[in-house]
Amino acid sequence: MIKCKTFETFDPKRVPSPCFVVDEVAVENNLRILQRVQQASGAKVLLALKAFSMFSLAPLFDRYLSGTCTSGLYEARLGRGEFSGEVHTFCAAYKEDELAEIMQISDHVVFNSLGQWQRFQPLIEQARAERPELKFGLRINPMHSEGTTPIYDPCAPGSRLGIPKSEFADQDLTGISGLHFHTLCEQDFAPLDRTLAVVEQQFGDLLHKMEWVNFGGGHHITRADYPVDALIKRIVDFQEKYAVQVYLEPGEAAVLHSGVLVTEVLDTTFNEMALAILDSSATCHMPDTLEMPYRADIFNAGEKDHKAFNYRLGGQTCLAGDVMGDYSFDAPLEIGQRLMFDDMAHYTMVKTMTFNGVGLPAIASWNSRTDELRLVREFGYNDFKQRLS
Repeated sequence: MIKCKTFETFDPKRVPSPCFVVDEVAVENNLRILQRVQQASGAKVLLALKAFSMFSLAPLFDRYLSGTCTSGLYEARLGRGEFSGEVHTFCAAYKEDELAEIMQISDHVVFNSLGQWQRFQPLIEQARAERPELKFGLRINPMHSEGTTPIYDPCAPGSRLGIPKSEFADQDLTGISGLHFHTLCEQDFAPLDRTLAVVEQQFGDLLHKMEWVNFGGGHHITRADYPVDALIKRIVDFQEKYAVQVYLEPGEAAVLHSGVLVTEVLDTTFNEMALAILDSSATCHMPDTLEMPYRADIFNAGEKDHKAFNYRLGGQTCLAGDVMGDYSFDAPLEIGQRLMFDDMAHYTMVKTMTFNGVGLPAIASWNSRTDELRLVREFGYNDFKQRLS
């Protein structure tokens, strides 16, 4: 079922191919929901740049959210330089020279281990002397899995992400003002509620000593069936109980159902079934379809055998598995025909690569209300070459 409904009237020939197109109106509708959570609960909502870093839309995000959360130095630079509000940075492990700069441009810095927190104390004390307002936190791991896909489960056995409660015994947490956990992936309120119960049971003695708690990301708050009121109440109760400021870090939810990937049919062939080669690539442009894995919907297409003409769609690369999946269409595909992959704003542009020298898709912004279209960026040979030596 197509999720980006506003694009049902969009003509894919209006942009170059391949091209990511993001609807500003759909994004703003999501942001209004996130703003409501902020205003009603008192929580602060940050955009997770790891999911969506289209900084040309930063002024729109700045009107609704409290800042950005970042995963290292480059994202922190982007958050500080292009967006407004707070910048929160977490990294699985910091390089010393990068941490020094991160502490200059971030408001919260979260450590993934007690070892790094202790090892970098001289740097931390220097940063604190220069910026007394700088806050430090630790990422905890409640060892409570709610995810079903192991590669996206931070609480899987042996996970490198977060500190289990057993590691906190006899530790001096002087200077730590907050805790961070991130255990969800595209999930509803109930998994968060269960996770919070475990966090409270395991870390309740620490929560009372904190100023803030970050619930991380993975919250599908803007999905139509998400119980927003239940989330708001849970946040209010949690903040009152522990006298803390709660933060949320949605990424996907900020741009859910707001973007497409336009692609073009380059060739059709046959090998036991009809095949079509596109100028986009699962490997290079939509890797989550292989990593999750999942099958991305295409406008005016169906599952195999649902319509009259079946095709297996693949990319230009030499990787045998560079395949988007099997689809059916009302008519045979034609060379030069444009297709649109649905819901392609999140975890796409931030993950693209140039394997095999495949070019990066252009990026466009569209306003479905006014029909204004803006080609934000096109990429060329130099973007490929400059990543090599």
